[in-house]
This record gives sequence, C-alpha cells and structure tokens, in this order.
Amino acid sequence: MKPIIFGCSGPELTEAEFAFFQKNKPAGFILFARNVEDKAQLSKLTSDLKRSVGRHKVPILIDQEGGRVQRMAEPHWRKYPPMGVFGEMALKDPTLAASALRLNCRLMADDLRKVGVNVNCLPLLDVRQKEADAIIGDRAFSGDPSLVAALGRITVDALQEGGVLPVVKHIPGHGRAMVDSHLKLPVVDTPVAELEEMDFAPFKALKDAPFAMTAHIVYSALDSEKPATLSRQVIARTIRMKMGFSGLLMTDDLSMKALSGSFAERSKEALEAGCDLLLHCNGDMAEMEEVVSACDEVNAGFEKRIATLVRNVEQAPMIDRADVKRRLEELMSKF
Repeated sequence: MKPIIFGCSGPELTEAEFAFFQKNKPAGFILFARNVEDKAQLSKLTSDLKRSVGRHKVPILIDQEGGRVQRMAEPHWRKYPPMGVFGEMALKDPTLAASALRLNCRLMADDLRKVGVNVNCLPLLDVRQKEADAIIGDRAFSGDPSLVAALGRITVDALQEGGVLPVVKHIPGHGRAMVDSHLKLPVVDTPVAELEEMDFAPFKALKDAPFAMTAHIVYSALDSEKPATLSRQVIARTIRMKMGFSGLLMTDDLSMKALSGSFAERSKEALEAGCDLLLHCNGDMAEMEEVVSACDEVNAGFEKRIATLVRNVEQAPMIDRADVKRRLEELMSKF
C-alpha cells in the first residue's frame, strides 16, 4: 500500500484508472462533484474503488461540509447549511446550536455511509478573520476559538457516532490567509503568541481526531521559507509537540497552486516533513504517476492502523433517519 489518497476522473472508473489503482494500491480515495450522479452510481463507484485495491476497509473521503462545499447535492441528497450558521446560532442559544449541529452531522453521516463513503473532510477548525480571503468565510464556525473548538468537538463526535471518520482542517489554521491557497501561497506574519492563543487553540483541543489536513500556508514566525505541509519544523514542533496531534496527518491537495516544484518533489518533501498521507485530488494520470514515484510502500502496522480506524467506525448503529430529520427541522425552525 502506498501512503496516498487519490481522486478519479469521473462517475465511473476507467480501465486505466482501475489498473493503476490495482498496481499501486493507494491508501484511500477522495470524491468530488464530478464523481457524483446519484445514489446507485455512487455506491457502485465506491465499491469499484475498494475492489481496485483489493481491500474492504479503505478510507473513501469527500468534502461534505454544507453551504458552498457539498459534493453530494440536491435532488438526491439533503442540502445542508454552512457551518457558520451553527456558530451564529450558538451566540444566541448554545444549547440549541449544539443539538442542531449534532443532528445535522448525524444526517450527513447517514447520507455518506449509505453510498460507501466513510470519511468526511469536516470540521474546519479555522478561526474566521474578517479581513482574510473569502475562501474560508462561512465554512468556519466562528471567529471565537473556544466556540470553534466546542462546535468542532460536537462535529467530530457526531460524525463518528454516525459511522463516518472526521478530518479536522486546515491544521495549524487557515483563517488568516489573505489569498486562496488553491491559487497562490499565503504568508501569515502573525506572532507565535497570537497564533497559539487564537488559530492553534481549536486544533490543540481536538488533538485526538483520527485525521487532520494540513494548510498550504507559510507561517513566518514558525518557518519563513516553507508552507506547513512541507515544513518539518511546523509539523514536528507545532502540530505534533505543541498541539499534541496524534492522528494521521494528510496534506491538502498537492495540485493546489500554493505549492511549487514537480509532483514528485512535492510528494517527497511532504513525506520527509512528517505528513503520513499525500492527497492528490484531480485524477490526472500523469500527475498521479509522479506522486507514486516518490513513495515507498507503508509498513504493515500503518496499513493495519488505517483498516482499524475504518473497521471501528463502520460498527456504528444506523439512525432512525425520519426521526433525526424531524428533530433537526424542529430545532432549525427556532432559529
């Protein structure tokens, strides 16, 4: 098994993709709107992805946040609000917000697990800043780190109770970025003390999450040259030691323009910096070949660790969907 999470090009695997995955055996997969048509199609795709690598306990990821970022959309799936809605709700009624968010995430998890998706790239633990680029915006819960941590904890727990593994992102914090890291490399010059008090605090509070996704951002007070994804200093000293994050650390998408160099170079640097998993999303075969060329096989312990995470979460009981939906809509109507 290679320590990579790959995307694929469309709603069904091509022969070339199946053969490539069969040969290289990535650790997992990630899905986007281009891969999603309806429930039957998506169930077949997730089954084919598992079949291509010859394993049942395979992490299959999606970004199902609600709001602007929802890959499984209407009319086949429920439309979910952005996470910022629950932050606003919590300012008026914390108890209402906590209950509504938990039910919202349970429904979301039910949608995912029914089509074979077992990892949701949620919650964002980024602390929202008014002057920052709009790429985060209402995807974040709040500008209050304690509230972000509290709502993040509810999300992490509710997803796992619903049979889906969460991914906290974008560690150590994307909230201050003045440009979109999909397009350019952001540089944050904020002093360490302020970062620790604000941006890093929610990640430290959820250091026991099973997965975290890095930020392609330079934090000049920590490493003036390399973005967090490629920085041994940021990963070892801040993410692992100061925050105490003990889960599996994956990169954000290697094909984002914040990163430079060949895909082999990006992959090698990220692994050497301390990332456990590489994330490559666009399904471009030439790029995927480069990423694979930079990776060695993982050891048996690593493979077992991933399989155990998936196995444990998939044992969660199914919900009474009609009842959860009714209770959620009743709570949302009060806001």
